[in-house]
Amino acid sequence: MDKASELESFILDKISETRLPGVSLAVVKDSELIYARGFGFRDIESGLPASPDTLYGIGSVTKSFTALAIMQLVEEGKLSLEDPVERYVPLKLRPFKEPVRIHHLLTHSSGIPALAYAEAFIRGFLGDPNSWLPVAKPEDVLTFMKDAEEWAVAKPGEKFFYLNEGYVLLGYIVSKISGIKYEDYVVQRILKPLDMHRTFFYGDKAQSDPDKATPYIIDEDKKIIVGRFPHGITSDGGLISNVVDLSKYISMYLNKGEYKGRRIVAKEYIDMMETPYIEVPFRMFGGEGYGYGWIITPDFHGRKLVSHSGSVLVYTAYVGYMPEEKIGVAVLANGNGYPPSYIGLYTLALILGLKAEDLPFLKMERLLKKLEGVYESYKGTLKAEVKRRNGYLTLGFKGKYMAREIPLFPEKKEDNVALFYTISGVRKLEVEFRFKEDGVELLYERYKLVKHS
Repeated sequence: MDKASELESFILDKISETRLPGVSLAVVKDSELIYARGFGFRDIESGLPASPDTLYGIGSVTKSFTALAIMQLVEEGKLSLEDPVERYVPLKLRPFKEPVRIHHLLTHSSGIPALAYAEAFIRGFLGDPNSWLPVAKPEDVLTFMKDAEEWAVAKPGEKFFYLNEGYVLLGYIVSKISGIKYEDYVVQRILKPLDMHRTFFYGDKAQSDPDKATPYIIDEDKKIIVGRFPHGITSDGGLISNVVDLSKYISMYLNKGEYKGRRIVAKEYIDMMETPYIEVPFRMFGGEGYGYGWIITPDFHGRKLVSHSGSVLVYTAYVGYMPEEKIGVAVLANGNGYPPSYIGLYTLALILGLKAEDLPFLKMERLLKKLEGVYESYKGTLKAEVKRRNGYLTLGFKGKYMAREIPLFPEKKEDNVALFYTISGVRKLEVEFRFKEDGVELLYERYKLVKHS
């Protein structure tokens, strides 16, 4: 692959800086695997390296598999996207007296905000003593959701609310319509036809596989802690895979539903999955919308991008592909230190011949890094430290009686000025960083401070 050296240096720099244990990456072009490599460790304690075949949890990338299963059943005439969900699920789901339909669950537009079952379950599984929701099977989630209709804040189709529970219901529907367990359906109808022989739901195969990544979590102090994969998650985020298998999955989409002459689903249903139906609030490039199991970016430097991220905290994932350019990337990691989506987007930009360093998140990373450091007021009468915190800064004042830490959120960047803001009392307070020939000045409230290190 062209520019492989540049990509490899970028990945090694980022996982070193953020203490991410291991990463595996695969690149697809014209439906062929053209690059695959592991970086770092799949198991730190044993000194075992990550490889292209290393297994990781793929989190919410699983949602596209669930959506694909639904589309297969729609193609076969076994259900309709306009069917009310309560036809198949023992729940009353009529927010504001309007039925939630299959389409609404696929697009996270049921009108029901996230119920956070997965957040509570995963945190509890990792040992948080203040969080525990023992959901061992989809039926437990249905029980948990019995009053969900009352939690709605919008009519179905009006507003996007990412709803893990909705994809649990979709998995339940796949099982009910097909007559077999959801997991068995995905294996028989999707994984086997795609030759994804080392992709499965958590169980003995994943546990005993010699190339399985140890799950880790990186805490606020960047300490690497061994975690656990959360049992019980299924159709919303339970798959375990590797980047080589995921390259086959990407190839099927690039071929509009076909893999090695095997038709997984008709082209029209792939097109439906890749169509944005509702705008999402998390937008990096503008105009992003949610399709069926995928986020659609209509303008990634003038090109359509179909993608999804995934996280169960101890494993993170990203799969993205560009239908017109016939390229795609899969990135998996055994930790939460650096977003795999950033690595994936950087990879796609390189393949397209773009200046990858101009990606929005990298510009922001460079800005925040430049502003980090210790600042002092006139003759050192007041000292403060600026630190990076996942997309924003903190301003910490030192001293026994004035110690405090204030969040600073980026607002805009001009030629020689970076504007941030915080909340002081009940008002928005502007914070200004000025770039001078001899350094950086910080204007906060009544103070001017100058960066010293």
